[in-house]
Amino acid sequence: MINIALPKGRLGEKAYGVFEEIGYGCPSIRETNRKLIFENEENGVRYFWVKPSDVAVYVERGVADVGVVGKDILLEQSSDVYELLDLGMGKCRMAVAGKKGGRIDTDRTLRVATKFPNIAREYYRKQSLEIEIIELHGSIEIAPILGMSDVIVDIVETGTTLLENDLEPWEDIVSISARFIANKASYKFLNEPIRQMCEKMNEAIKKS
Repeated sequence: MINIALPKGRLGEKAYGVFEEIGYGCPSIRETNRKLIFENEENGVRYFWVKPSDVAVYVERGVADVGVVGKDILLEQSSDVYELLDLGMGKCRMAVAGKKGGRIDTDRTLRVATKFPNIAREYYRKQSLEIEIIELHGSIEIAPILGMSDVIVDIVETGTTLLENDLEPWEDIVSISARFIANKASYKFLNEPIRQMCEKMNEAIKKS
């Protein structure tokens, strides 16, 4: 039995579609209910629906053998897992954004509002810029507008939200997409079935 942690929401549903397509389906997961754990003994899989930011924690601690998680979460949490495959889903980018036409003032400490403090800190450390992190959990875009921060570090998909709030992307930090990950011990003891699953996913993604 392979335990699989999936993120709740659109990304998880899309990822499950791939698992189903390659022979790891679990019919009960398609039923309308509020269950979080689904098992199919015939296909040898058990799925968990968890909060997207918790997927890597379940995998790292071995509760799940494998999982699907965004690269942004792996970078932010520095998760101790194997990253086996880029699924090419949920593509976006981590970027620095600020007011339209603005620029970074390097003569003083840069105030950075973000939900991703570790990614932001590492990015500016490499630039040897002194920063102050302002950690927020929502509506990041209004922080520079209200003068609380100079810039934001956040996920950008289309950039529409930024533009509608008189902001614009200044610098890209890293490209983001969903990754197939594995617990290190599980990868050792369930190596063959996990590798087969990974190879089938890779083939399915190439065809799509």
